[in-house]
Amino acid sequence: MWDLLKTGSKASQFLRDESGATAIEYSLIAAIMGIGIIAGLRALQVATDASLNATGTAIDTALP
Repeated sequence: MWDLLKTGSKASQFLRDESGATAIEYSLIAAIMGIGIIAGLRALQVATDASLNATGTAIDTALP
């Protein structure tokens, strides 16, 4: 009987513990930030590539 009560208190203590929820929240925030950084770098890569291609084309047409 006492083992059942101990298990019940451990289960209720586990359900009240919010430290795991905090870790999950921080993980989600880090994942969202990572996706944003990757998307931003991809946009920067596309813009830089277009700019360098335009510069290369301008140099090619300017040379005799």
